Amino acid sequence: MGKRNSQRKSAAMFDSDDDSSVTSSSTALSDLMSVSGAEDVQFVQDSFLDQALDALDEKRGSTREKALSSIIDAFNSNMQHEFVEKKFATLLHQCLASIKKGSKKASAKEIALASHAIGCLALTVGCGDNAREIFEESIRPLDESLTSRIDVSKTPSLLECLAIITFVGGNDQEETERSMDMMWRVINPKLGSNVVAVKPSASLIANVVSAWSFLLSTVSNLKLNTKNWQNSISYLSSLLDKEDRSVRIAAGEALALIFEIGVIDKFSAKSDSASDTTQEGSKPLESYIFLQGLKGKVINQCKNLSIEAGGKGSAKKDLNSQRNLFRDILDFFEYGYSPDISMKIGGDSLQASSWSEMIQLNFIKHFLGGGFIKHMQENEFLHEVFGFSPKRKYLNTNEHRMSGGEKRMFKSPNSVLNKARTQSLNKQRILSEGRNFGHYAVGMVDEEA
Repeated sequence: MGKRNSQRKSAAMFDSDDDSSVTSSSTALSDLMSVSGAEDVQFVQDSFLDQALDALDEKRGSTREKALSSIIDAFNSNMQHEFVEKKFATLLHQCLASIKKGSKKASAKEIALASHAIGCLALTVGCGDNAREIFEESIRPLDESLTSRIDVSKTPSLLECLAIITFVGGNDQEETERSMDMMWRVINPKLGSNVVAVKPSASLIANVVSAWSFLLSTVSNLKLNTKNWQNSISYLSSLLDKEDRSVRIAAGEALALIFEIGVIDKFSAKSDSASDTTQEGSKPLESYIFLQGLKGKVINQCKNLSIEAGGKGSAKKDLNSQRNLFRDILDFFEYGYSPDISMKIGGDSLQASSWSEMIQLNFIKHFLGGGFIKHMQENEFLHEVFGFSPKRKYLNTNEHRMSGGEKRMFKSPNSVLNKARTQSLNKQRILSEGRNFGHYAVGMVDEEA
C-alpha cells in the first residue's frame, strides 16, 4: 500500500504537460523542507531522486521521460554517491527496462534519456564492481537497440552510453574492441539476404566516428589486422571529402589518433622482421607501402582543409575550428607536434597534450554538458583519468558548493527551501505572539539575504 501511494505521489510530480525543468517540478516537495543548510539540500535531492525513480514504473511514457530528465539533471548538478549507494541496482535496471525492446513500449526519447542516465551512473560509480555490473548488464540491450533501425534519433545516446560504460567498466582490450565493432556496424551493417542497406546520415557518421575514436584512445596494444586497418584508414580518408564539416572534423581527429598510436610504425617493424623471408615477407611490406601512400593522401587532404575558403552559408566559427584542427593535424604529421590544450576548471588548469587525451576530454565534456565542471572538480575517477588534482573541492570542509541549478532550487526567493522556511516562520510567529514578545522564538532561523 505504501509503495503504491509513493508511486502516485511520484506520478503526480512528473505527470504534467509542462516541459519545464527540475526546478519548477520540485515545488511539489515543499512539504519536505523546514530548515536550510547543506544537509537539507542533500535530503531534498535524495527525496526528489527517490520519487523520480518511482516514476519510472509509471505506464505513461511522458512521465518516465520527465523522471529520467530529472535524474540526469541531478547527476549533473551533484555527485550522487549516497543515492547511488542505496539505489544503484534499482536505477540501473529501471533504465535498462526502458532500453530493452518492448519492455515498456518506450519512445526513442525515453531510450535516449535512459542511455544517458546509465552513462552518468557509470561515471559516478567509477571503476569497480558496480561499473563492471553496468557493463555486463547493459552491453546486450545496447547492441540490440543499436541494431534496430526503427528510429535512429536514439542512436547518438546509445553510442555515447556504450562508449562510457566500456571506458569505465570494460576489463580488457578485447571487450573494448568488441564495443568498437558494435559502433562500426551502425554505419557498416552486416547485411543479410532480406536486408536493404540504409545510407547513414552525416550526423550519425560523425557520432559513430567520435565514439569509436574515444574507445580507440584507450587501446594500448593494437592487433595488427592489415585488412581492417587499411579499410578503416581508407574509409576515414574518404570522409575528409564529405560536405558535412562535423564529419570531416571527426574523421580528422580519428586519423590523427590512429597515426599517434603508431599503426604505420608497427607495420614497418613487422615488415622489417619479415624481410628475410620471401613470399610471406612481401605481405607486411606491401601493407606498409600501402599505408604510407594513404598517409600521404591524408596529409594532402588536411592541407586543403586547413586553408578551405568559406562557401555560401558557411558559419565562420565552424570554418575556423576546422582550419585550426587540420593545421594542428598537419603539424603533427609533418613535425610530430602534439596538440596542447589548457582548460580552466574553477581556479585550476586541466592540461591535455596528446590526441588521445584531447579526444577523451572533448568526449566526456560533451557527454556531461553542464555537469562537466562539477564532475571535474569532484569526480575522483575523472581525476585519475586526466591526472587532475583540483586544489579545492569545496569552499571549505563544511560548505557545500552549489551548482547553478541547486541555487535556483534552494536559494531563490521562490525556491522550495525558501517557501518552506517562510511557512515555518509564519507558524512560529503565530505561536509565539503574546508569549515570547520581545524575544526570538526558540529554533527560529534568520532569513538569508
